[in-house]
Amino acid sequence: QVQLVESGGGLVQPGGSLRLSCAASGFIASSIGMNWYRQAPGRARELVAAISGPGGSTIYADSVKGRFTISRDNAKNTVYLGMNMMKPEDTAVYYCVIGGYRGPGTQVTVSS
Repeated sequence: QVQLVESGGGLVQPGGSLRLSCAASGFIASSIGMNWYRQAPGRARELVAAISGPGGSTIYADSVKGRFTISRDNAKNTVYLGMNMMKPEDTAVYYCVIGGYRGPGTQVTVSS
């Protein structure tokens, strides 16, 4: 059974940091791309960051460049999203997409 489970979300103050994790089970994700998306109420879904399979090359949305870092641990079938210097506009549900499968998401709220 294929399953993606995100964790690490929560409430953080502006300027703070969080690290999200997405663990995949039921299939081997080491050779395929992994992606983080986010969606805030009333806004379109946004691709936040992506990391390729074998080469591990990365891309980022302009809105998060220099603040967020995507990484992967193939041995753990897991992708991470490190988020620094967070802003209120980063508030959204964050979810991972791997191999056409999507996790349920984790809420991230940036507020003082």
